[in-house]
Amino acid sequence: MIVGIDLGTTNSLVGAMEAGLPVLFAGDDGSRLTPSVVAYPDGSPNAGPLVGGAALGSGLPCVRSIKRLMGARVGGAGDFPGVIGTPGEPARVTAGGEARTPEEISAAILAKLKCDAERALGAPVSRAVITVPAYFNDAQRAATKRAGELAGFTVERLLPEPTAAALSFGYGGDGRRARIAVFDLGGGTFDISILDLEAGVFNVLATNGDTRLGGDDLDRAIAREFGCTEDEARAMKCAPPDGSESRIRGAIAPVLARIRPHCECSLRDAGLSASDLDEVILVGGATRMPAVRELAEEIFGRAPNVSPHPDEAVALGAAIQAGILSGSVENVTLLDVTPLSLGIETYGGLMNVIIPRNTTIPAKAGEMFTNAADGQTEMRITVLQGERELAADNWRLGEFTVSFPPAPRGQARVGVQFEIDANGILHVLARDIATGRDSVLELSSAVDVSDEAIEKMLADSIEHAFEDMDERAFAEAKLKADEMLSAIESARPHANESELAAIGDAAEAVRAAIGDHSVRRLKAALAALDEATAPLAARILEDALQST
Repeated sequence: MIVGIDLGTTNSLVGAMEAGLPVLFAGDDGSRLTPSVVAYPDGSPNAGPLVGGAALGSGLPCVRSIKRLMGARVGGAGDFPGVIGTPGEPARVTAGGEARTPEEISAAILAKLKCDAERALGAPVSRAVITVPAYFNDAQRAATKRAGELAGFTVERLLPEPTAAALSFGYGGDGRRARIAVFDLGGGTFDISILDLEAGVFNVLATNGDTRLGGDDLDRAIAREFGCTEDEARAMKCAPPDGSESRIRGAIAPVLARIRPHCECSLRDAGLSASDLDEVILVGGATRMPAVRELAEEIFGRAPNVSPHPDEAVALGAAIQAGILSGSVENVTLLDVTPLSLGIETYGGLMNVIIPRNTTIPAKAGEMFTNAADGQTEMRITVLQGERELAADNWRLGEFTVSFPPAPRGQARVGVQFEIDANGILHVLARDIATGRDSVLELSSAVDVSDEAIEKMLADSIEHAFEDMDERAFAEAKLKADEMLSAIESARPHANESELAAIGDAAEAVRAAIGDHSVRRLKAALAALDEATAPLAARILEDALQST
């Protein structure tokens, strides 16, 4: 038996497939929702953590919304309260008098769900599908997987939340084609995914989102406006006091404004307009707010479908995915995508994309690279994530060095392979073709950046598209220029005086164009240098053929 778990910011749920239907299990309090809240009794080394309702009723300090710290490092954790540690280190919080990791705290929630499932099923449970925001990066996904393992699970799959919601919405349908947008605004994260559903195939066309945008941010905005606690703000959000509706809407407007660009970007990446969609599905507790529903209607030009249970849709989808993996659900295929491009830095400081963003996963791709200098004995592989043309404008995920026997320029061969597994986690392998020796980069902690930075990356890739293309064109032209200037020096002894003069003038024009950083001038100068060296190159080739 494999269970499906929605590990949520505010609430978490667990379920499984029973008699062909997804079923969610209740805890010992009779509720299917387990608050994602943990408390640690002080001074009781043998007492385990209190989770959910038990934590809330204990009177002890509680850790809430720990999901927002998954995979984060100190200095990159945003405004999460109580973060401790040295900048750059994995973020931790103090709970029960000890420094604890987000994985440890999340594992306590997962362990409680494991117990609930075992009680409901009457049998041990050790395998799980766990949902994650679609825009979780590699570090956040890896942290979620570690939390599941700490709780005693073999994590069979990390399933993006909007995809899970789409599974629960489309499961058992009539098989007709439908293009849907899943708008998922939960307690701590926002996701938008565009999917194509047809005959049991769930194909994710594009995904976008912000893992630090959710109901928590709406609560904080309301608390600031009314000078109250976040708990009081949460109550006001659900049941606005008389005369406060307009103030609440004004307070949350800047937060909701952050949603629109993600939706527009997702549609653009899918190659669709809002009118091409058949349904817009709302899930996540925060979508109960009228202001959120009105925003979705405004963005997509249609009344959203609010029939899926906002708190349970993701967990039901996770249970269906668990059934697919266990074999109890047939004729359903899920095709997900990677949200950002992945590649390596090449000579000249360029980003060479190996796997483009929105590639269906699992995915595997590779390229062959060679040495840039005579006698070179190693190659540094720098793994990048991002959407810009120059390596310096993207994020470095990690790097490693591949050694090989010394070889003339362009003779060594190193194959680089990227593989994104079904959980969206990246594995990088580099192989020296001559020796067959492999080097493997385990990206246990990928780039730790805020979702605002991811949003800015995508916006910058569009805003600077023409500049970036010019920079790439210049870098590529400069590489060609360096090669030609080096070749000219080697061929100089074979040239006569008139050729040397013409080639020298053309070469000087190339160097001047490089100094001016002008793509147009450099390409023109290279063309002129090609023309000036053509007679010499032809003569050298003819001499070589005659000598063989």
